[in-house]
Amino acid sequence: MVSKRKPSMGRQKIEIKRIEKEDARQVTFSKRRAGLFKKASELCILCGAETAIIVFSPAGKSFSFGHQSVETVVDRFLSGSPQNYVRPTPLNDSHRGASVRDLNKQYTEVLNQLEAEKKRGVELEKMRKASRNQLWWESPINELGLRELEQLRASMEELKKNVAVTPRFSEL
Repeated sequence: MVSKRKPSMGRQKIEIKRIEKEDARQVTFSKRRAGLFKKASELCILCGAETAIIVFSPAGKSFSFGHQSVETVVDRFLSGSPQNYVRPTPLNDSHRGASVRDLNKQYTEVLNQLEAEKKRGVELEKMRKASRNQLWWESPINELGLRELEQLRASMEELKKNVAVTPRFSEL
């Protein structure tokens, strides 16, 4: 029995224009930056090329990739003298390339973790401010701390005394 599946949409060509949603723009930047660095790394390995890429995110953060290093490639470019360049041996070059790829991957992962922690910190700060604005006695009783419970108890006892002392409407 042959199953008939609908053909998938596959990869769709997207219109190249500015992404309006800030969150979607940031996600796209992160993914495409990683892809760009990977392609540059592949170019270095396959062709022996030296590349340097410096990218600034929409938030103004800088990200760089360089093989062998950004500084080496930029210095070579600025000096304009290929005579000063000493080509590394293929064994050292491939080992260095693997190390650079691993370090760039770790760097990207750490940056992603940092961004996630910053977002988490912003959310926690929002929650802290919201809870500060909320009156403690309006919180669910199981969320109150010992100090708040003691205050609540004292307030309830004070209220009970005031109710007992206040004349009833029927007595007025």
